[in-house]
Amino acid sequence: MTYGPVVSPAMPKVVGPYSPAVRAGELLFVAGQVGLDPATGSVPGGSFEDEARQALVNLRTVVEAAGAGLERVVKTTVFLASAEDFEAMNRLFAEFFPTAPPARSPVIVGLPRGFRFGIDAVAYLG
Repeated sequence: MTYGPVVSPAMPKVVGPYSPAVRAGELLFVAGQVGLDPATGSVPGGSFEDEARQALVNLRTVVEAAGAGLERVVKTTVFLASAEDFEAMNRLFAEFFPTAPPARSPVIVGLPRGFRFGIDAVAYLG
């Protein structure tokens, strides 16, 4: 069985003692992604949608580093700082997962460093 962290220079840098993603056999477990632009280390734009879009781009980058695409994501947990952003999140989800979207659990939470959106995922690589 293949097991180990997935890393790539294109992926966002982690800010703690954890792996951005871990492959365990045919499953990929992606740690929470936030809306930081890996090139600048800052949140692009100023809107919720700009931040959430960057987080979804970061998720795609991590999944692609493992050799798959977003169509292989089977489960996500979405972390929202405000329930008011739920509809905007739905629009972005429809854009990034246009067919066969993954199962999703939205959670309203306080996020660190003032983030408004985060997402983790499980993908099937088989």
